[in-house]
This record gives sequence, C-alpha cells and structure tokens, in this order.
Amino acid sequence: MDCSDAILETPAAAYELLLKSAIAIPLSHYLAAALFCFIVVLYNFLEFHFLQDLLTGFRGAPIFLTYNTSSEIYHGVVSKCRTLHGRYLATPWLSNPHIQTSFLNFFGRPPVFTYRRQMFHASDGGTFALDWLLHSDVSGVAVQNDNVLAKDDATPIVIIIPGLTSDSASPYMKHLVFGTAKNGWNVVVSNHRGLGGVSITTDCFYNAGWTEDVREVINHLHKEYYASPLFVVGTSIGANILVKYLGEDGENVPIAGAAAVCSPWDLLIGSRFISRSLIQKLYDRALTIGLQGYAQLHETRYTRLANWDGIIKSRSVRDFDTHATCLVGKYETVDTFYRRCSSSAFIGQVSVPLLCISALDDPVCTTEAIPWDECRGNKNVVLATSLHGGHLAFFEGITGSRLWWVRAVNEFLGVLLSSPYMHKQNKCTIFSSI
Repeated sequence: MDCSDAILETPAAAYELLLKSAIAIPLSHYLAAALFCFIVVLYNFLEFHFLQDLLTGFRGAPIFLTYNTSSEIYHGVVSKCRTLHGRYLATPWLSNPHIQTSFLNFFGRPPVFTYRRQMFHASDGGTFALDWLLHSDVSGVAVQNDNVLAKDDATPIVIIIPGLTSDSASPYMKHLVFGTAKNGWNVVVSNHRGLGGVSITTDCFYNAGWTEDVREVINHLHKEYYASPLFVVGTSIGANILVKYLGEDGENVPIAGAAAVCSPWDLLIGSRFISRSLIQKLYDRALTIGLQGYAQLHETRYTRLANWDGIIKSRSVRDFDTHATCLVGKYETVDTFYRRCSSSAFIGQVSVPLLCISALDDPVCTTEAIPWDECRGNKNVVLATSLHGGHLAFFEGITGSRLWWVRAVNEFLGVLLSSPYMHKQNKCTIFSSI
C-alpha cells in the first residue's frame, strides 16, 4: 500500500495534510485572494459595468422604447430620432450609476455662460426668478435692446423646471440650457420659490406636486410671446411637477410638446425605495441635508408655519416632509401628500407629445415606480429607458463632457417642431406685459 492509499483510508491524515498545505501557502497569497473577493463584491454592490462594456466592445446598450402601437407621436416623431434609436455608452471611467450621479453633482463640467434674470411675480404675491439664455447669447449675434426677448419673436421657447433644491446654476441645468440654446432655441429656467438667491415673499413654498407656479409662468409666456411655440422640460422632481400639470390641465395647455427626465413618478414607492438599503439611505440623507439647507434659508417662515425642531432633527426626506411639507401644504399625512402629488396618476390624461426618459440603474428614482402600462396606453407618450445612466447623469464620450439625455431631448423637440404633431396652443388675446 502506497502513501496515497493510506491517505484515502484515513481521513484524519488527509485533513492533516490539507492543513499543512494551507499553512505552507504564503500569507500574501491569502491577502491577494481576499482583495480579489472584496473587489468582486464591491464591483457588484456598487453596480459597476465596465467589464460588461468591455466585453461588448464598448458598443453600449440599446434604448428601450415603450409606446402605444398606434401612436402618431412615435411613428411621426420619435421614429425619426436617431439618438433614441441608437445606443447609450457611459463614459468608461464613469461606468457606475453612483459615480455618475456624484460626479454630476460635485463636478459636472457645466458650460460657462451668464443668464439674463427676470423676476416673476405670481398672483398670490410670490416671487421667483426666470433665468434666460437666448440663442443670440450663444451664437454671437448682438442683441440691440435691453428686453429679454422681443414680443413678436417667433423663436421657440423651452421652459425648464429644475429638480429638488436645484436651480439654474446646477451643473445638469447648465448642460441642458446651453445645449438647447446652441440648437437655436430661447431657453428660460423657472426657478422654484426660495431658490436661485430669491427670498420667499409669501407663506407658500413649492413641493413635488406644486403646479401653480409652472401654470402661471406658462400662461404668462404664452400671452407675452404669442408668436413663439412653447415647450417644457422637467427634470427629477421638476419632471413630476410637469407631468402632473399636463395631466391636470389636459387639452387646455398652451404647450406644443414636453420632455420629462428621471421622474420619480410615484412618490410613495420612491420614499420606500430610498430608505431600503445602505446606499439608498445615503442618497436619502444627502437629499435631506439639501432640504434642511433650503429650510434654513427661510427659517423665519418655517419656524412659524412648521415644526422647526423636527426639521432640524430630520434624518430622511420623509421626516422633512412630515415636519415641513405636510404642515405648510396642509396635507393630512405624508402618505396622503405622496399619493396626491405622484405624477403616475396623471400620465393617462396628458394630451401633448411627451418624451419620458429614465435610467434603469437610477439610484434615486426606482424603476418600480415607472408607470409602464399607463405610458403604453397614452398615444401621446413615449417612454425611453436606458440600461445605465444614473440620476440625470448619462455622461458620454471619453472625456465625459456631454450628457446623452440632453442630446436626446433636443433632437426630440427639434423633430417635433418640424412635424405636424405639435399640440395646438390655445388662442389667446395679446396682453401687455404682466
């Protein structure tokens, strides 16, 4: 009987030999193996996709389109958009939704330009800023007058609604504004109340379902610049506000077309999502800090109207909404606020051509909230979803200097403008400036 037979016949000897072999392996090899396992776990936990991109030859993933099969908006407009029928490849060194989203907020590489500011006075006494960038501002054409825009100018106007605690200075807003103006459009950012360096002048604050300011701004611009077609783009919470407004007013909107990018859709589902895992809780905390910063800008009013101690101690967006949004907006409960203000309940009533864009790896707005069937059921809506992109990021190119969704939105609006499928604006009497 040889040695191997002895090992087979005595398990204890086999384990002893195995232990001796394990001890003989250098510690550095164990550390290398542990590091490799850690990297694999971290790679999957943080949702990196560089290797997938590499294995597919950096071709990117196709854009998935959801639409009604009899939709004229799809067949007459979206079918002609090469960007939406192409592929999206994330910037290789940003091949992670969390890195993309963080890079956008902390760096973003926004273009440099200066807005023309116009103060808007709402009917309830509220005041907020409209920040303009005209096509002439980026084309080098000199403008003779001091007015923001000539009243008979027929250049299309794009109204942009920012996201939560964002304003016209946010990097992604600057990417959108500059790219749209370069394409020959006049652009105006309708800042939320209390943001953009403008103080609150009434006891009314904006929230995820507050559509009154958008409605007033759109009606004002429709009357003031009667010759210009109006388009609207909403981002994140701004997208939720936009879709809710379009659904509330149905046919009675002076809007030719619209785009909603990275909408949360269902605020109740979104609230549960961002409190689910460790990473999502980090986003929840970051958003809460932003809201607390907003509240501190207007501490005097919040102290009188809401629970200031609760606001300061809030550790989540839900906490903030409990102690601030619900009290100021007079909602019975947080869930009531979320249900009433979720745009998913209004998508079926949208009557203008609407392009919706979402990323399936969005770390803030979960795909669980996307109203797939409602989008498919409305002939005016086309939903474009990408495999990657993060939240409002979608960086593309080796340098990461461009946002894919900005290109997609601009192409959609451009094709829509030259088509017969724009929503017909309501006729109105030309009023003098408000």
